[in-house]
Amino acid sequence: MFNLKLISSWIPFVTSVVASEVLATEFSRNVSTCPGYELQNLEENQFGLTAKLSLAGPACNAFGIDISNLTIQVTYETTSRLHVNIFDTAQKQFTIPEEVISRPDPPTSSFVNSSDLVFNYQSSPFAFWITRRTEGPETSVPLFDTRMQSLPPTPINNLTPNGTNISLDGFPLVFENQYLQLTSALPFDTNIYGLGEAVASSGFRRDVGTGKTGGTVQTMWARNIADPVDGNMYGSHPFYMEHRFNESTNTSQSHGVFLMSSAGSDILLLTPPSSNVSLIQYRTIGGVLDFYFFSGPDPKSVVEQYGETIGTPAWVPAWGFGFHLCRWGYPDINETKAQVENMRAADIPLEVMWNDIDLYHALRDFTSDPVSFPAEEMRSFIRELAENDQKYIPILDAALPKLTNATDIYHPYTKGAELDTFVKNPDGSEYIGQVWPGYTVFPDWFSNTTQDWWTEALLNWSLSGIEFSGIWLDMNEIASFCTGSCGTGANLSNTTVDHIFPGNPGNPVLDYPECYDSSVWGPSGNVSINGTLTFGCDPAISSSAPTSKRDFVNEEPLAVQSSEDFDVNTPPYAIHNGFGPLSNMTLATNATHAGGLFDLEVHNMWGMMEEKATHLALQQVQPGKRPFIIARSTFPSTGKWAGHWLGDNFSRWQYIRFVIPGVLQYQMFQIPLVGADACGFNGNTDEELCNRWMQLAAFTPFFRNHNERGAISQEPYRWDSVAEASRTAIATRYSLLPYWYTLFANASTQGTPPVRALFFEFPDEPDLFSIDTQFLIGRDILVTPVLSPNVSTVDAILPGGDNVVWRDFYTHDVVSPTVGNVVTLPAPLGHINVHVRDQSAILLHAEPAYTIEKTRQGPFSLLCSVGSNGQAFGSAFIDDGISDPPGDNTTITFTVSNNTLRINPVGAFHIAPMLQEITVLGIPDPENRNVSVQGRPLTWTYFGNLRKLSITNTSIDLNEPQVIEWM
Repeated sequence: MFNLKLISSWIPFVTSVVASEVLATEFSRNVSTCPGYELQNLEENQFGLTAKLSLAGPACNAFGIDISNLTIQVTYETTSRLHVNIFDTAQKQFTIPEEVISRPDPPTSSFVNSSDLVFNYQSSPFAFWITRRTEGPETSVPLFDTRMQSLPPTPINNLTPNGTNISLDGFPLVFENQYLQLTSALPFDTNIYGLGEAVASSGFRRDVGTGKTGGTVQTMWARNIADPVDGNMYGSHPFYMEHRFNESTNTSQSHGVFLMSSAGSDILLLTPPSSNVSLIQYRTIGGVLDFYFFSGPDPKSVVEQYGETIGTPAWVPAWGFGFHLCRWGYPDINETKAQVENMRAADIPLEVMWNDIDLYHALRDFTSDPVSFPAEEMRSFIRELAENDQKYIPILDAALPKLTNATDIYHPYTKGAELDTFVKNPDGSEYIGQVWPGYTVFPDWFSNTTQDWWTEALLNWSLSGIEFSGIWLDMNEIASFCTGSCGTGANLSNTTVDHIFPGNPGNPVLDYPECYDSSVWGPSGNVSINGTLTFGCDPAISSSAPTSKRDFVNEEPLAVQSSEDFDVNTPPYAIHNGFGPLSNMTLATNATHAGGLFDLEVHNMWGMMEEKATHLALQQVQPGKRPFIIARSTFPSTGKWAGHWLGDNFSRWQYIRFVIPGVLQYQMFQIPLVGADACGFNGNTDEELCNRWMQLAAFTPFFRNHNERGAISQEPYRWDSVAEASRTAIATRYSLLPYWYTLFANASTQGTPPVRALFFEFPDEPDLFSIDTQFLIGRDILVTPVLSPNVSTVDAILPGGDNVVWRDFYTHDVVSPTVGNVVTLPAPLGHINVHVRDQSAILLHAEPAYTIEKTRQGPFSLLCSVGSNGQAFGSAFIDDGISDPPGDNTTITFTVSNNTLRINPVGAFHIAPMLQEITVLGIPDPENRNVSVQGRPLTWTYFGNLRKLSITNTSIDLNEPQVIEWM
């Protein structure tokens, strides 16, 4: 799977640094005396340039050993992508190998003189800045600018982003073996998005430090933690988009910046006091400075250009857009089956049933408990689901049990040990952690044998009776409940872990729903008593999140030693990891992968590499079918292999407000299949919160309800109001499936984000730049959920001003703003506001059914919202919804102009369902004129108050071009 010669070539840097030099060096931990670099030996070529960078003075050894000789390569890869790579000339620092993340093909034509971006530099001290060609280097504000003169004077002390004390000693380029620093000036209070994964208190727009909160410290170190606010968590994505508004022209432009690095790092967004510029600073503890710049110039283009670099998302099977149900705490197959039966009895569509770790025998991957989940009964249950067009997904955790007893039979470990597939200690022994099944080992994705072993384990699991349709990858940050390789001297036959599951004696989940006062209302916890609502506080004040009962914080100090030649375990610069020492609650940083790689350098990629291996395995286990994988830890290119859920959130109003920023963030990261656990995972939800959350989740790409053991049950049938709201929202979701499916086809082929912040479509409206309480699905559907308790209305911005007409998706009424672009919309419990944009044509399923398959077999309808120019346009991508790779397909375009709708299909896929209904909004009364298709009269009704033409019983064949006229 990997070239071990290539991998081993990275290692000599770790071992070649003279031990006495490292040990004798007193690190200054201050970069103010760092000399920077001088550019020499510049060579230009048809694709860009290369040059040498030499240390410009005595080494400062701030947090490591300064590397004297660097190389810079600048490549104009396309007209919109510029690659700037600064690396050690000896190439001993770790870089992400092509076998892990493939890069775009090298350019074959020169873009040096035609690129949208221009690389500018000064030789001494070396600095560079990126400008737009159309604006010129002298007149424009650079997109990225590392010159000292562009940055505020230093030192700057006592900055407090995220409540963290930060000092800026200086801004030289620092390139050491264990510390790299690069700083760029930004326009004051600019709009930055991305840099994740983050539950940011500032929302989708990142805090650059011009307000009271002081800025952002975004730490890149994958961590097993329940959705912390402003802390590092599951994923690492060093990519951001900046959106700049020009007040003199009232226009905007966007660009993107991506650092291709897996190194642990802090990325700072700051605005020092009295500074007229903001800044971004990268502080990494290894690797190289491998930057890609994307010119945009609009938000969607930036995201697409990023997708061209790291890979566009995997194709999603059509059934993946259905409603999914799970909980940690279905104790056996009977309870799991009961949920399926109860959902059907309540007539709430259920597409996919899941099981958490309750499924396992002795909490071991690739098993099912012989008593509570007998394999043959599971096989029958899963096949019964399949007969009803439903699916089944089980969980896979990242750790496997370590066997010590010869009578203990567990093939995945035995075979893995035989094939040498597990992560090692530096001495070559198995690295042993501790997770659910006790003492554990961890797959090493850099080993040449691991892929085949993983594929075999998945195949055997399926053959044993767990005939899964997809896989859920959890705890792949990677999680371990002890510090370091904790098996030395331990009783490895002890399979117990020092924790108590939530809901078990000693660890009950007793917290009342948020803002419920039992001293006033009694012990019921009901959302209303005798007709009076019981919610009684400000959720913004009450919402500090407790520690999840699924996460276990080890407060013991890190008891490990540094290696002889390289400070692997305690890098001199301490990034702001929320767990403190980098090895806490995960693999130790000196855990060793094939080829001698330390986990310090590849930690952030482990989850993505598991996702890639699982995707490739499913293509073997289920040939011809699209893999469906939902995973927790993510990294650039994860979207090629898997989707993501937003982690172990909380049943609080604060966390429903984090859903939209989280979904928007992952659209940028090319992982569009994303959603949050509806109603919350940790703690106890209540009827109102679950009602609102199920509605919101129905309009996010991945739609699952999931909660923890011991909490109250929150399946949507548990409350009548939630059941009704869910039925309505799911029906709307399923009717929109052709629209969703087309958006995801565009994502897979072009990288276009399916879900969009409002300013993605309306980039020149500054009022939208920080809006993350509403969102767009594609360009045409505006969603405005209720995110607060005890309300029956919601304020919405209607973007586009006088140039756009928004109509209610359900009633087709035109909605007009009351003040500026803001309108107050009715939002009684059970209703989510959805609006459709004019000049749109949206293909719908006319008869949403219980499952996606049944829905896809039913007839279509078409909704056209005509603009003031009399025009509308839309398209729909249709195929079989499952084939991998995608096979025959047909794209239908719908064009309205001059009182005529033209339908034009192109492609080889045969579309069986007919177009049954057509609704055209925003047109004059046809009066006594004919409404016809291909000259054949149609049945129609006109609603004057809505300017709506309703055409029914059309039975139009979508495999042939069609012309519908109202003349």
